[in-house]
Amino acid sequence: MLRGLPALTLAALPLLTTGVPAAHAEPPRSATHSAAAVPGAAGLRAPIPLFEAIDQIPVADEQRAGYKRDLYKHWNRGLNATDGCDTRREVILSEAVEAPQVAPGCKMSGGSWLSPYDDVTVTDAAGLDVDHFVPLAEVHDSGGFAWDATRREAYANDQASPLTLIAVTAKSNRSKADKDPAQWLPPAGGYHCEYAAQWTATKLRWNLAADDAERQALLGVAEDCPNSTVVYETAS
Repeated sequence: MLRGLPALTLAALPLLTTGVPAAHAEPPRSATHSAAAVPGAAGLRAPIPLFEAIDQIPVADEQRAGYKRDLYKHWNRGLNATDGCDTRREVILSEAVEAPQVAPGCKMSGGSWLSPYDDVTVTDAAGLDVDHFVPLAEVHDSGGFAWDATRREAYANDQASPLTLIAVTAKSNRSKADKDPAQWLPPAGGYHCEYAAQWTATKLRWNLAADDAERQALLGVAEDCPNSTVVYETAS
């Protein structure tokens, strides 16, 4: 489900996947491996072993003061301001396993989706939520409190990375709410490596911090994911 990246990076990213099963992954992490920019792709970081990527997230106490969900304007008009679909609906369309029919007003019928949080197939777009992979409240806690309105809106509608927004079942999204990995992991255990890698990538993309409990939870997941790697592109 690769969405919104420039064509240059779309071709590369399937080979640089996060949370890769051990049988098909890069060699295990090395203490000497470090991030490097991919040639020709501004800001795109080469695969980083998950442990090392977690170590690159700054550690800081959370600051919830002043948080209001409506500070993070969503959903805006999306990538195509003329298609009648806001960001949420564009994400749903882009992640369809079988494309739905789309009527005026971006009303969808048919189609199918796979919700990775709980490994559930959804055949009605109304059963989907679009989740901010790192929830808005967690973003605020982790550094977003210092952002201006433009950057908050950019995060809340980020389709320039395939990782920031994800279509999942409403049930799994509401179970997650604003919890970090110390408080919640997806019901689908086979997705935990991918989840930790994508959470880490999103934190690095947006230069967000992690508190100690969150960091320890990520490291705990990473113990079972020795070949998982992280790829991200720094947000402008």
